[in-house]
Amino acid sequence: MPLKRVAPEEAKRLVDEEGYFYVDVRSVPEFEAGHPEGAYNVPLAHLGPMGAEPNRDFLRVMEERFGRDAKIVVGCQSGVRSLQAASILLQSGFQDVVDQRAGFGGAPGERGWRQLGLPASTGAAPDHTWDGLK
Repeated sequence: MPLKRVAPEEAKRLVDEEGYFYVDVRSVPEFEAGHPEGAYNVPLAHLGPMGAEPNRDFLRVMEERFGRDAKIVVGCQSGVRSLQAASILLQSGFQDVVDQRAGFGGAPGERGWRQLGLPASTGAAPDHTWDGLK
């Protein structure tokens, strides 16, 4: 299945109307600073003393929590990490993965989730946080 990329408004519609899960692949501190309301945090990488380090548990947690047949929208800060994460998921057998362009913070030439005024939060249910999911 080819990778589908959508604008933030379409990502919100997919979550609200078609039962997609929104998975934010940013680091824990980025997620805690603000994220789409209702998002799950499964970081693609963790911030360490030497910079970003790949999250070795990313795929395991995605498979255990959502399953390969789940409908998933993947987002990040600007659309770079989410594109990478969506590609990894599709290559690993996930069937319905959509990448949200422009992420939470926006990208050159395109406003992100926050700039569009879409619902955002700094809090999350424990089962939506990385600590609760891992």
